[in-house]
Amino acid sequence: MEKSIEVISITKEYILSKKQMKLDKTTSKIKVAVSDLSFSVYKGEIYGLLGPNGAGKTTTLRCISTLISPTQGDIIVDGASVNKNAEEVRKKIAFLTSDLKLEEFFTPNYMFDYYSTLHHIEPSVIKERKEYLFDKFGINKFAEVKIGELSTGMKQKTSLAVSLCHDPDIIIFDEPTNGLDVLTSKIVTDFLLELKEKGKTIIVSTHIFSLIEKICDRVGIIINGKMVKEDNLTSLTKEKKLEDVFFDLYKESVGEE
Repeated sequence: MEKSIEVISITKEYILSKKQMKLDKTTSKIKVAVSDLSFSVYKGEIYGLLGPNGAGKTTTLRCISTLISPTQGDIIVDGASVNKNAEEVRKKIAFLTSDLKLEEFFTPNYMFDYYSTLHHIEPSVIKERKEYLFDKFGINKFAEVKIGELSTGMKQKTSLAVSLCHDPDIIIFDEPTNGLDVLTSKIVTDFLLELKEKGKTIIVSTHIFSLIEKICDRVGIIINGKMVKEDNLTSLTKEKKLEDVFFDLYKESVGEE
C-alpha cells in the first residue's frame, strides 16, 4: 500500500510560562506534548487517532497541517516534507478543526469564493464546487446569511465546505463531530465515508469510540503524547469493544491497576 502521510519520530515541546507551570502544577519549563511519535496513513483509508483530551492528538494534526513545526522529526505528506516544503503540503490537504472560526461578518457565499480564489481556482470550477458542497450540506438557503447568525451545525458545515473548496486528496479533521447535534453528525460522518469511496485519504482525531468504529480502517491510540497501540480495527478489538481495549491500554500506560 502507498503511504499518503508518514509521521517520522516527531517530538513537540512547548516552553511554559510561570502561569502555565502553576496551572500544570509542574516545576519544569518544558512541556512535551508529543514524544517520538511515528505512524503512517495509507492512500484511500480513514485513519483514526484516538486518545483522551490532552493526549497530543491536536498537536500532531497541527504538525501534519504545518500550523506548527515539530521540535524534532519530520512528516512527509504525499512526498512533501512539512519541514522543507510546508507550502507544498498546504496545497495537498484540507484541515478542519473546531478552532477554525470563519469571519462572522461575511456570508458562506463570500467565504467560499474568497478561499477558493486563494487556491487559484478557476471561476467555473468554483461555481461547480460550491453548488455541489452547498447542496450536499444544505447551505443554499443560508448562503447569504452572515456566518455569525448561523446555527452551530450550519457554521460547522460551512467550515467543512470552505475547507474542501480545492478538492484536496488528503483531508484532516480534528474532532469532526464535536458539539454537533445527531443529525449534523450523521451528515458529516456519511460524507467522510463518501470521500473515502472517492479515494481520498482521511485522518480524524477523536475521543468518541463510536465514530472510530463506524468509519475508520485503522486506529492509533495515543496517550500522554505516545503511540501505545496501532492496528486495523478488526485486529485491535477482536472480541472486545474498542472502549474496553482503550481503557485497558490507558490503565497500563498510566500505571493503574
